[in-house]
Amino acid sequence: MIKDIKKICDQDTFESIFKTYAKDLRRFIFFKTQDIQLAEDILQDTFIKLWDNCANVNYGKVKPYLYSVATNLFLNKIKKDKIIQKHKDSVSFVSDNQSPEFIMIEQEFLEKLEAAIESLPEKQREVFLLNRIEKKKYKEIAESLEISVKAVEKRMHLALKTMREKIGNI
Repeated sequence: MIKDIKKICDQDTFESIFKTYAKDLRRFIFFKTQDIQLAEDILQDTFIKLWDNCANVNYGKVKPYLYSVATNLFLNKIKKDKIIQKHKDSVSFVSDNQSPEFIMIEQEFLEKLEAAIESLPEKQREVFLLNRIEKKKYKEIAESLEISVKAVEKRMHLALKTMREKIGNI
């Protein structure tokens, strides 16, 4: 068994594995991606992973290992692309049809809001952020802070009163 493990780390053996499986693996990846450049990139990354883990991969299981790594790299690429696209969509949705004046006013408001939140006493700020940012209900806040719901309501009331005074009605 140890002989099999050491074989993959040998340069000649590794090159032989590459020559044996690269062509079929490239086709397999291309079938999934429909992009020859992406297929090439994933193929190279797959063999880099094999080289990095050559001491841990059994020679007899190298083919399933290669296909598994290639599939995982492809799936990770898909996930990453979806996240990037989702972010682009949200950014373009927010920034469409906004005048520079609107963006400037919005920025000033955000700065005022941030300053107002920072100026709140610690206990009020904590309740405000838990409710408005983390979307927790008063009961959840009371349990996590080990205080009564009435105390949460009082702190929130005072926080909102202070915020209105500093930046206007929210």
